[in-house]
Amino acid sequence: MATWSTVKAIGLALPGVEESASYGTPALKVKGKLVVRLLENGEDVVVRVGLEERAALVSAAPKAFEVTPHYQNRPAVVVHLGAIAQGLLRDVLAESWRMVAPPKLVAEHDGKSNARAQSRRTGRTR
Repeated sequence: MATWSTVKAIGLALPGVEESASYGTPALKVKGKLVVRLLENGEDVVVRVGLEERAALVSAAPKAFEVTPHYQNRPAVVVHLGAIAQGLLRDVLAESWRMVAPPKLVAEHDGKSNARAQSRRTGRTR
């Protein structure tokens, strides 16, 4: 089961992510832009996602993702931490980060990720 600690560990590993607060709850942001925040119940988070991605997530995993009336017209989805696999949580947080991070930061991250993947395939280190 994922917790806010799990979310923080995943999120803070992404470039430029900082701990913050949003609406009185713990949050992670990049350059002041929300990536994810803990909801008041302490068991769920809200994550920035595109509307098309949100529809796909809710359709594929309705126990893990929900759109409450408050978020209906916003690019966000509620994630039930008790019902989401850690790998999927990692992917959703990474996509949220991509939505709000400056393009230069995303490009730098992608370049480093591609270099690491290449070195793993060839057995070389940089």
